[in-house]
Amino acid sequence: MTILCVRFQLPPMYEAALPQLLGLLEEFTPVVEALPPDGALADLGGAERYFGRDAVALASVIRVRALAHFGVDCVIGAGPGPMLARIALRAARPGLTCAVPEDDVAEFLAGQPVAVLPGVGTATARTLCEYGLDTLGRVAAAPLSTLQRLVGAKAGRELHEKANGIDRGRVVPNAVSRSLATERPFARDELDPERHRRALLSAAEEIGARLRAVEKVCRTLTLTVRYADRSATTRSRTLPEPTAHSAALAKTVYGMYDALGLQRARVRAIALRAEGLTPAEQASHQLTFDPADERIRRIEEVADRARAKFGPRAVMPGRLAA
Repeated sequence: MTILCVRFQLPPMYEAALPQLLGLLEEFTPVVEALPPDGALADLGGAERYFGRDAVALASVIRVRALAHFGVDCVIGAGPGPMLARIALRAARPGLTCAVPEDDVAEFLAGQPVAVLPGVGTATARTLCEYGLDTLGRVAAAPLSTLQRLVGAKAGRELHEKANGIDRGRVVPNAVSRSLATERPFARDELDPERHRRALLSAAEEIGARLRAVEKVCRTLTLTVRYADRSATTRSRTLPEPTAHSAALAKTVYGMYDALGLQRARVRAIALRAEGLTPAEQASHQLTFDPADERIRRIEEVADRARAKFGPRAVMPGRLAA
């Protein structure tokens, strides 16, 4: 057992603290992969030999140090590979590491629902469940040819391997997150376009603040509107230039929403995803010489410092990108 999947119990929009917590993991191993906004994978193969402790014991030390130095608790899953560590994390609790020994992989996976496997989405899980393949144990026992007929040749082969505990993944040090997402559900199915737009603004501001916290910009925005009948509409738009500027993100997402032409649609939730993330230092910014735009950017800087010092509630949503 050499892989840990760690999820730090960070408040929302606190990704700025993640690099320091990753540094804590790097005290044990250089093979650490960030999983923004609040997690990481760590390969402890060498650390176990160096410190003379197994992964569970090292996980306990990591938890204590995170609490002592940063006041942050964490949940930890441990397994022979990244996939198994991620699945183990689902059963972990603060203060208790869920560990999957290599000899018990088949038994651990047998009772797990198929949806826990990475790459198995809602549609694939529904298809498998319709044929009685609702647990990984049943999927593992199914003939490979049956799985390939249900989900395709390549996907069926990968599904069969994963259900049998074959984990071909690896921890990639310093991997860059390719997207950030947030969702705004409504307490009841919402008809009012103005409430829709307020949710869009709030989501754009959160995405912008999170991007700036990790010093990234995004190239593409994807908007998903979920309706009362469980259907959804998804649209993507490439930004004129990569940005983390909340006003620019809000303007783009407003345009995407208006283009849908919704007529008294009963909206259940709105989700926004920023994709194509790159380091902010590598992005160019077209100067506008617009005093209003420069003023908003300065306000954003002040708001970001307030969030970093006092928490995400220090700035009221909907005040920056209007």
